[in-house]
Amino acid sequence: MESEIKKHSNSALVTLISVFFFWGFVAASNDILIPVFKEKLHLEQWQGQMISFAFYVAYTVGSILYYLISRFSGDDLLNRIGYKNGISLGLCISAIGTMLFYPAAELASFPLMISGLFIVGLGFSLQQIAANPLTIVCGDPQKGAQRLSLAGGVNNIGTTIGPVLVSLAIFGFIAAGGAKLDSIQAVKTPYLILGAAFLVVAVIFRFSSLPNKISLGVTPVSSGTEGAKEEEKEKTTLQHPQLWMGMIGIFLYVGVEVSTASNLPEFMRQHIGLKTNEIAPYVSLFWASLMIGRWTASAGAFNLKGGWRHILRFLMPYLAFGVFLLVNKLASHDLTPFYIYALIIVAIIAADLLSKGNPARQLMLFSALGITALLIGILADGMVSVYAFISVGLFCSTLWPCIFTLAIAGLGKNTNQGSGFLIMMIMGGGFISLLQGWLAGEHRLGIQLSYFVGVCCFGYLAFYGWKVKQILKAKGIDYDTAEATH
Repeated sequence: MESEIKKHSNSALVTLISVFFFWGFVAASNDILIPVFKEKLHLEQWQGQMISFAFYVAYTVGSILYYLISRFSGDDLLNRIGYKNGISLGLCISAIGTMLFYPAAELASFPLMISGLFIVGLGFSLQQIAANPLTIVCGDPQKGAQRLSLAGGVNNIGTTIGPVLVSLAIFGFIAAGGAKLDSIQAVKTPYLILGAAFLVVAVIFRFSSLPNKISLGVTPVSSGTEGAKEEEKEKTTLQHPQLWMGMIGIFLYVGVEVSTASNLPEFMRQHIGLKTNEIAPYVSLFWASLMIGRWTASAGAFNLKGGWRHILRFLMPYLAFGVFLLVNKLASHDLTPFYIYALIIVAIIAADLLSKGNPARQLMLFSALGITALLIGILADGMVSVYAFISVGLFCSTLWPCIFTLAIAGLGKNTNQGSGFLIMMIMGGGFISLLQGWLAGEHRLGIQLSYFVGVCCFGYLAFYGWKVKQILKAKGIDYDTAEATH
């Protein structure tokens, strides 16, 4: 089985790129829908955050359904139907969700629209449960986190393009139609096209050479005793501390990432005076920042010698920044305010070099930088705050692969179930953004001070990075050894 994975590893990664792109496109586009529906339907800030809530809670519901179906059928669902079949099924479910955008837009129905997003999220949950462990095992297990960063970089091409395309589709119509509520029907076009794309890719997956079965018993570097291995065999999935602590980590990581972006339009409206139809390039830059960070980290996934690898680490982030500039240039946005961001990118290059590919060290370092960026945004004002909040995307960029890799390390046959539990915690994107949106109310903390929610999230993530290193070492999994031997 392992030889089959190696044989198909390159084609598997290429095929997986498409679904990572879709996840990013839809997630980032939500940040454009929030201010549109908030303005047109006269919603409060926390009510607008229900868009994020419905989408991300769907991941939890999907993961619970996956767990229940696997448990009552007596066999893991993906082991039974296959990995590529599972991804195809997930794409079809998401396509059904996009179809609801037609009646939702025609009726200007907020409940119907978030129902459509909920179904899209259900499909994404199955896709993620299959695709993340598949990406980790398709190649050298030592570079699993770096391959996830590479796939995440493709995800963020979607997050960069999504806000721009959806904004053009919506505001190209609304600007001409004034404040008429029925102008919201322009929302249906990009999502119907997206649904058709889901179905096409589902067919491609179904007939691809991607292996349906994979071996999940590989761990990074083991230097532990046989006694430690026996102890691992006796544990149920949730008894592994690296997993349940990682589940909290995923909840808070997705929470700080989503809430920082989804509350950014309201911050810019209040503090910069930006109109709703002018916000898209800034939202695009936040999500492009994740692409910049992931492209930087993914340099280690390529089998290059030292010198070329370092060159690639400096080149990749600016190539990603170039993608952002190109997309927004094609959308006729003024790029002048964004050139200074090239200086901020130096921070992510330095942090990546200091982390040396060690996921635990990277988690601690990037979380500390995330706290710093948020505090600058809270204490400063104007465009300094805007760029500080946007730069949070840089420091969130590699946290998903770091947490995911650390959390499933050493789970063996429980890896699929552990992956499902981690995907379940994506609901943090809904709960944390809803909490921040509520605290951002005029008679509470206000929009700027509400970003202290993100500071608390990063605080736990830094702690997890420190703690999980000790936990895994005691189990015979040492990423410092992996670093020394590669």
